[in-house]
Amino acid sequence: MSSSSLIAISDARLSVIPSSVVTAGGAEWALARTPAGPYLLVAPGPGTASTVAGLQGDRIERHGVGILACPVNPGNATVLRRELTSLMPRTLPPGTSAGFGDRMGVATPGHVRALRAVGGAIAPIFSQQSIREMTRTGRTPQAVMDDATWGAFEAGWTGGVGADADHLKTPEDIDACAAAGFSFFTIDPGAYVNDRADSAGPQELKAAFDALPWAQLEYHGASLMARLVGKAFDFEGHHVQLDEASIARAAVKYGVAVAHVAAMYRHLAAVKGGQPFDLEVSVDETETPTSHAEHVYVASELQRLGVRWISLAPRFVGRFEKGVDYIGDLRAFEADIAVHAAIARHFGGYKLSLHSGSDKFSIYEIAARHTRGFVHLKTAGTSYLEALRAVAQVSPDLFRDVYAFSRGRYLEDRASYHVSARLERTPDPAALAGMDPDRLLDQFDVRQVLHVTFGSVLTARSADGRPLFADAIMSLLRANPDVYAGCLERHFTKHLRPFVTA
Repeated sequence: MSSSSLIAISDARLSVIPSSVVTAGGAEWALARTPAGPYLLVAPGPGTASTVAGLQGDRIERHGVGILACPVNPGNATVLRRELTSLMPRTLPPGTSAGFGDRMGVATPGHVRALRAVGGAIAPIFSQQSIREMTRTGRTPQAVMDDATWGAFEAGWTGGVGADADHLKTPEDIDACAAAGFSFFTIDPGAYVNDRADSAGPQELKAAFDALPWAQLEYHGASLMARLVGKAFDFEGHHVQLDEASIARAAVKYGVAVAHVAAMYRHLAAVKGGQPFDLEVSVDETETPTSHAEHVYVASELQRLGVRWISLAPRFVGRFEKGVDYIGDLRAFEADIAVHAAIARHFGGYKLSLHSGSDKFSIYEIAARHTRGFVHLKTAGTSYLEALRAVAQVSPDLFRDVYAFSRGRYLEDRASYHVSARLERTPDPAALAGMDPDRLLDQFDVRQVLHVTFGSVLTARSADGRPLFADAIMSLLRANPDVYAGCLERHFTKHLRPFVTA
């Protein structure tokens, strides 16, 4: 079979995407665009019955070539990952990695273009979405997994992938994502973090410490104090001293959260049944920063409880708001992350994870340098904003309607996000005519208004039950794939390059 046989059958109604064509298991595979949507094409070779086993599709002949034309569905995605093993999620290698959240399932080709543009050895996660985001968009873990698989296949990506089940809060979250094949699990114990510990006076702190559920924490307060009080660390020249007050504050603030992580980890290990997986611990979505003493407490307690993790997302100083650059003193951030990175190296060399990491251009080089490349960048909603940028370029009227709807939803939808945009600082929808869409979409308040209302936009329906925007947006992106991929490539090149050159 010629390696170009599938390319040769391409025509106006069955347009083979050249970057997707690959030979594996003695068969040739490709993705094609058709009037009915994308299709998987497989040209079997001699003795490939086991290779194509399980594929759902029709045998057709095109220009003298016998092929299988298969719908893009979960069963066929499973076979694709089985045969093209580079698409099967794996644990991440050491060093720099990046997660690319994709709220609509069509951004992966653009993410691949950005990775290729910067070069380097950044390990990617294309399947990444939190349970909160899945709920708001009406997606399932399997849909998130499969959409990224098809996108990586379309782009011809063979460099390996991870898959991040983000911000998991319950064992049921773990079960659903493990069943879909995720390899990276981010545990979010934020609901168990007691932010009041930072402002508690001595008596309140003592009462809260004494009231901790010590059986759940698997130790006693006296033994904790005996083990840590007076302990001093020199983290590469950064001195951290643990006294009774700092330990009590750390235990009150993070003790129950650490116990929750341990319970979730044990459940995950049982579910995976000996299969390898990556674990990230995230305490970033809390009100107060993670002090260096608190980082020491969290890391030492996780180790004591037998938890194995590859990355930790502390709550750094400053503000990591959605969709905009870092807000705060860069010198203070650099001083803060320098110690956090040294602590991470002391306790086993795990990565520091930058959550709400998209668009934080001013801190990327600092983070890459102080972590020595042991860093994970996590992005999510910024790919949705780039989708709206593509919409604005191709269909200004559709963008104006989405923008007007988002402004109407902002005050309600912002409740679960750390944002500070104000509606009065955003232009009226009636004034958008003739406005440069790039300039508009780079404006602070507009970005945050659009960022946090994605769920409402993508699930809004008319009185007769039809989607108000989702189908129109998806149709536009699918009809103009190069426009969207180009927006993503330009945007993510700015994200990734500092991690390659630092």
